[in-house]
Amino acid sequence: MKLFVHSETHPACNIALEEYLLHHVEGECMMLWSSGSSVVIGKHQNALAEVNFPHIYKKGIPVIRRLSGGGTVFHGPGNLNYTMIMEGETGNMVNFRKHTAPVIDFLNELGVPARFEGKNDIRVNGLKISGNAEHVYKQKVLHHGTLLYDADLTVLSEAIRERPDRYSDRGVKSVRSQVGNISEFFESPPSFHQFAAQLKAYLKQRFNPVHEETLVPSAIPEVTALMNSKYDRWTWNYGYSPSYTFSGQSTKDGVRLFCKLEVKEGIIRHAVVNGASHSNSWKAFEQDLPGNFHEPSILLHLLQRHDMVPGTADVMPDHFLELLF
Repeated sequence: MKLFVHSETHPACNIALEEYLLHHVEGECMMLWSSGSSVVIGKHQNALAEVNFPHIYKKGIPVIRRLSGGGTVFHGPGNLNYTMIMEGETGNMVNFRKHTAPVIDFLNELGVPARFEGKNDIRVNGLKISGNAEHVYKQKVLHHGTLLYDADLTVLSEAIRERPDRYSDRGVKSVRSQVGNISEFFESPPSFHQFAAQLKAYLKQRFNPVHEETLVPSAIPEVTALMNSKYDRWTWNYGYSPSYTFSGQSTKDGVRLFCKLEVKEGIIRHAVVNGASHSNSWKAFEQDLPGNFHEPSILLHLLQRHDMVPGTADVMPDHFLELLF
């Protein structure tokens, strides 16, 4: 068993590294890692439907689509991620109970009464402290999960807050659960780094012998290529979403605005926009929407083209965010 160690916190780089390890490393391996604030969605989800898009757009929080299925999770400070790439058992490749067992046993040894609950969660006293997902590649299983240790749960909940009735699609929907931090279950909680070191020591003992190896992900050409061509690109993170219908509304200068978009492969196929008296500018904007990606920088450019937003603006105004996303 190999244990890879690194200090990279770039979200797209870390997700690219997981795919690289799955495809290129022989034998079984594992990794503990953390990323900057980001929303990580399942492969078959509609990205825009899973997040509070106006909020993450203004905060600059990226969305990364991973290889595995399942629901949406939030990565960021105070959240420890773990990855295990294991040899699978024919006929039983996907096995969440087996792959979460080491983490659950570790937490119980620390006095935290963690349990496997639901389809793929680790919970403590009913609170979700870990979401998990798996992806099968040949005879290997990539299992990865989050461990909320001392994360800012307000930031988490606002980033993935549901905005109902805006998106209609056949994508996989996240099951929303009440979450908690592992640190809340200690009388004297260790620091985040102490907790991570304790988990690493436990895994090394459990899977002994373990060969620890330090990586610099950004120095691995295949990881950089994956990040640049896939995990850091809108076409994968958002454009890979299943076809959807979007319905939005907003108010500008006391006038109600309405928008309906039909989107396939990230591209607007049909659009209906009702603005102030449906002026010539609104009609022209509506006619220009089909054929463009449902992506904020592109739609901002269209708004500027029709003098609906100042040409100097580098972010979309709030009322247009609410209308179009």
